[in-house]
Amino acid sequence: MARKFFGTDGIRGRTNEGVMTAGMAMRVGQAAGTHFLRGGHRHRVVIGKDTRLSGYMMESALVAGFTSVGMDVIMTGPLPTPAIAMLTREMRADLGVMISASHNPFEDNGIKLFGPDGFKLSDEAELAIERLLEQEPLLVESDRIGRARRIDDARGRYLHAVKQSVASDIRFDGLKVVLDCANGAAYQVAPSAIWELGAEVIAMGVTPDGTNINREVGSTALDAIKARVVAEGADIGIALDGDADRLIVIDEKGETVDGDQIMALIASRLHEQGLLTGGGVVATVMSNLGLERYLSGRGLTLERAKVGDRYVLERMKEGGFNVGGEQSGHMILLDHGTTGDGTVAALRVLASLVRSDRPASELLHVFDRVPQLLKNVRYAGGAPLEADSVKQVIAEAGRELEGKGRLVIRPSGTEPVIRVMAEGDDAAQVEALVDRICDAVMEAA
Repeated sequence: MARKFFGTDGIRGRTNEGVMTAGMAMRVGQAAGTHFLRGGHRHRVVIGKDTRLSGYMMESALVAGFTSVGMDVIMTGPLPTPAIAMLTREMRADLGVMISASHNPFEDNGIKLFGPDGFKLSDEAELAIERLLEQEPLLVESDRIGRARRIDDARGRYLHAVKQSVASDIRFDGLKVVLDCANGAAYQVAPSAIWELGAEVIAMGVTPDGTNINREVGSTALDAIKARVVAEGADIGIALDGDADRLIVIDEKGETVDGDQIMALIASRLHEQGLLTGGGVVATVMSNLGLERYLSGRGLTLERAKVGDRYVLERMKEGGFNVGGEQSGHMILLDHGTTGDGTVAALRVLASLVRSDRPASELLHVFDRVPQLLKNVRYAGGAPLEADSVKQVIAEAGRELEGKGRLVIRPSGTEPVIRVMAEGDDAAQVEALVDRICDAVMEAA
């Protein structure tokens, strides 16, 4: 069954348009609440958000929806997505909701749902909620309407859990860290966690005003943090995204370290300690071939899932893996949480930096990347990948790369964009193939 509302990471769109209106949010609350009403106990849902202006509107609408079908609501205010996943499980809630569009600009917003176990919902659960969205809501009697309240200790609970992910003998004293919180959900907790563990923290992107989330800061806009790391003579830079479920690292020279290198580092350390489970790492079809070759050289496997951290997580659970993630910076460490957590991953990187006593540029250059190029082609409508001309060009490119590299072409799950990626040992060939496919897609769009 085709998905009408849910994408690869919840429901997302431009606010006050399409699926991202207050009315729709209320319906989502009613549908999701109805789906998770099981048994005779008093049901509860935890709702968090990032720092977008529209978060107030979406939160109020969701509260109305959930309470109208008999669910009590606990609101946390701005907190990272992984904090809501954690609190959902720890507070024995029946459902968790994060209001965020992650790395998107402030005009967008989204709704991410977590089950009572703290994991993102399965495709089957999302489809069940979609069916309920198209039915009249089952409103409860007046005396069973839910209550709503805000809690004050949510930030402290998450901060404590994050710090517990680092061994008790590790301190970051002497480290100078530039931390970019994207004016997003981690603007308070991430600087606090790293500072309390001993580092000198130079914080950026910690003055949210409702409209500046991800604007020229964060993991998708790295120029500012790169310059700051070099100017401050910092040991390392950490850039989070708007809801802090992913990170990108900057070494002391101002160079980017993506999720593939971070996965390689964390997996290697755990493997050395005999703590890596599943026999390798789970990543996506977008992860670099160099990571696969590096892991293979150590007797480890790279399992590839569809793009989207929820699909990485599904494969991790199926195969008993404890490390997985995406090149874009989602790091899922199942020993410490149920979803991607940029702050926890950052602490693991910082702990490795302390233990190694090596500069970040050496420590984090775990493997040599195979030349890889990704370009995005925006389109207004239709299905350009279904055009015969595009299919022909893709088939020809695949034959050229056979045995020497990989080709991945896919529509984005969150925006009207076709992503065209190729990698191989010949950089010039890779660029030529990507350009050829992009041209064909643009002509067909």
